Amino acid sequence: MRTLIGTFAIALGVVLAAMPAAAEPPPISAFFKRPAARAPKLSPSGRYLAIQAAGKDDRIWLAVLDLQNLQAPKFIAGFNDADISTHHWIGEDRLVFDISDSPDGTTRVYGQGLWGVDRDGSNLRPLIRTGSRLLTNATLINDRRLDANWVLHSVPPTLDGTEVIVLRRRRYGEREATGVQLARLDTKTGLSRTLSEGIPDHTIHWLLDWRGQPRILETQNQGRSRLFRRDEAGRWQFWYDDDPEARKRPFPTWLGPDGLMLGEQGYGGYDTVFRLDPDSGRADGEPLISTPGYDFTGRVITEPGSGRLLGVRFETDAPGTVWLDKTMQARQADIDARLPGSVNLIECLRCLEASHLVVTALSDKRPPLYYLYKPADKELQPLAGTRADLPPAAMGQRDYHRIRARDGLELPVLVTQPAGGVKAATPTVVLVHGGPYVRGTHWAWSSHAQFLASRGYLVLEPEFRGSTGYGFKHFQAGWKQWGLAMQDDIADTLAWAVKQGWADPKRACIMGASYGGYAALMGAVTQGDLFKCAINWVGVTDIGLLSSINWSDMSDEWKDYGMKRLVADPDTDAAQMRKTSPLARASEIRIPLLMAYGGEDYRVPLKHGTDMKAALRADQPLEWVVYADEGHGWFNLKTNEDFWGRVERFLGRHIGNAKP
Repeated sequence: MRTLIGTFAIALGVVLAAMPAAAEPPPISAFFKRPAARAPKLSPSGRYLAIQAAGKDDRIWLAVLDLQNLQAPKFIAGFNDADISTHHWIGEDRLVFDISDSPDGTTRVYGQGLWGVDRDGSNLRPLIRTGSRLLTNATLINDRRLDANWVLHSVPPTLDGTEVIVLRRRRYGEREATGVQLARLDTKTGLSRTLSEGIPDHTIHWLLDWRGQPRILETQNQGRSRLFRRDEAGRWQFWYDDDPEARKRPFPTWLGPDGLMLGEQGYGGYDTVFRLDPDSGRADGEPLISTPGYDFTGRVITEPGSGRLLGVRFETDAPGTVWLDKTMQARQADIDARLPGSVNLIECLRCLEASHLVVTALSDKRPPLYYLYKPADKELQPLAGTRADLPPAAMGQRDYHRIRARDGLELPVLVTQPAGGVKAATPTVVLVHGGPYVRGTHWAWSSHAQFLASRGYLVLEPEFRGSTGYGFKHFQAGWKQWGLAMQDDIADTLAWAVKQGWADPKRACIMGASYGGYAALMGAVTQGDLFKCAINWVGVTDIGLLSSINWSDMSDEWKDYGMKRLVADPDTDAAQMRKTSPLARASEIRIPLLMAYGGEDYRVPLKHGTDMKAALRADQPLEWVVYADEGHGWFNLKTNEDFWGRVERFLGRHIGNAKP
């Protein structure tokens, strides 16, 4: 019998490139091009598999395969001028999907849109507008499409095959009090009904129960978080008030049957999961789920219909799953035994009843591989993800380390060794994540880090203070520390790697995007003795510009409250803001710079870059590029090829051509 990977390769025209010669690292395009097949998802019964695959004119289309008879997969939806972006089963016979730009740069999509389609390709109906003109054969009779500021929120766990839940985002220029709203949308008729009657102003977050019914919502206004509950009559009643940055009360995250409520609260310095009293919202007893050294990040896995709790998906140094159900425990153990050396995540809807399960096998040295597992006979078959153009031998091993900053604070650092491992003191790139108030690193394969590793560089990615996911103390230590202690953490990371004998102190460069771009520029201003060059893309150049530019996408709530508390207050911290402004201190830079910006960036508008460029000394070594059609980061393949080609040549000039 033909294997499933063979079925997809033949039916979808997938061509696996020949493995590159060992002497040459993979080409830039291999790291940044989209895979030929991606995002396999099973129908509730496990019989049908929906997967995104390269179709007509190399656009990403949606295909469905009947796993019972293994006939050739059928393309059921797609466009000649856009790519399918995400898709979801909403029942055994129907799916929804949205779209994205095409990475060849030929199409601009200004809204994700939403479509419903039967698994055989019939009854295709547009549900949400895109703001773009797309070629489609979907019916526009009784056109009831919602405006482009609506997006898919979730699929009801009932999986009835008809309705989805959609969320309305505030339009640009609309008053912030409007908040976000929910509605139920019939994917067959296009009719919608609101779920937002009587909601308070400034709503930012909704929590639905195990049946998909809205039960709790959160508002944020004037620097406070307020939670509301819906009573039996459907009215929203105030529940409690809290601090959104330093919560004193548990935050509910899951509402199950029989009044079961789970929520997250700090315990021992880290967010853990408790059972909550459904009336008071207070933690009841000892923690149910804890991940020592990490805030709990994840979700519960439940059985649709009953709400039965089957397991917990989480992330510590790597993702993982704890199954509470014995049947799923046994399946996980069998899969792990047959796929050693990878983190194997089981994906399913009706997990206990499904005829097949999808397994996503994660590694630090290759992109995800997908397998199909058949519980009845424990058959495991490769499905998709094989990339001969990205051989693991050309990638570096990735490991987390915990180091001490100069003030004793513990810092997690993700280290990617150069391909082949560290043999001696090595040219080093400190890659600073954006945010900055996010968890910025994840162990699984990374295109940015592995591209640099494939060129022979040691890559250091510090989770500097202010990063989330490592406890409240670590997060709070970064408040108002842009360019100060947060910058010291970057220097301490490099010093630690030098002490290990891994990093060459005479050949180090700092680079990053967004906040990471800001840190790269501050490194150029204050740490020129440590770094020989700096690369900033889409980076903040002045904290004041974050609040003064009125055409950015940052909310007034963030500018007036969150930013003043976490970053700096223009009224009381003016001296500190100037001290920590790369723009104000541009003339102090003496090391070579590479700066790149997107012409359509509304998070960090191009003005950040152009003002910085104008402020530099006339003799400042600078490589400058603007990608007119890009936003806050690079999407198009041609942009990535150009930018990372520039990075490779820039690093080669300034810290040595480290190509293995």
